[in-house]
Amino acid sequence: MCATPATSRILLVESDQALSRQIHADLVESGYDAAVVVDAAQGLQQVQGFQPALIIIDRMLSGTSGLTFCRLLREQGIQIPVVLLMARDAVDDRAACLDVGADDYFLKPYRTEDFLAVVNLYLRPQDNVVEHLRFGDLTLDVVARHATRRSRVIELTMKEFELLRYFMEHPRTVLTREQILENVWGYDFMGESNVIEVYIRYLRLKIEQDSEKRLIQTVRGVGYVLRES
Repeated sequence: MCATPATSRILLVESDQALSRQIHADLVESGYDAAVVVDAAQGLQQVQGFQPALIIIDRMLSGTSGLTFCRLLREQGIQIPVVLLMARDAVDDRAACLDVGADDYFLKPYRTEDFLAVVNLYLRPQDNVVEHLRFGDLTLDVVARHATRRSRVIELTMKEFELLRYFMEHPRTVLTREQILENVWGYDFMGESNVIEVYIRYLRLKIEQDSEKRLIQTVRGVGYVLRES
């Protein structure tokens, strides 16, 4: 029997047994190799042994919260993409995800088709990858998934990386919110989510420091554009 490719391995950290069974069944049926654990301690062991390509964590874990576990992973230098399962879609909830280093979130109640679309975004193969993108003094290393500005290295979450790459692939072009959602997230958000604004704000904090020139400009009523003035 052939070994399952590492790029299809998913670690699910979920203490709700009914939900974990459903998610696990959906992942396996879709061809993924999924491991399930119930808490952060088991999750950390599986990250080191199972070596997943994607980690799904419920924010409402028993014991250590999903947010705390995600922060622990990042503090230990683990940069595997993390998607948090959340029950609320308020601005402070999205900000909390970014604060701990999560790449994305999936809003409950669980919906199989929408969830698998998110998983596919993170595990789809990358073909014909350009190794570096440059705009002004900003460089994006597409292989290592980090940016540099002048001599400063900027670590990015997976979603921040995808967002910045989309801008750098379309410099000086005004991109609408709809274009950004479709090309960076690839699926529709419920309601009038301002998730783009939240991610733009965090991305700006990373790439614009020490009075560096603003590169991601807001075009009121339309969207955003990557330009120097």
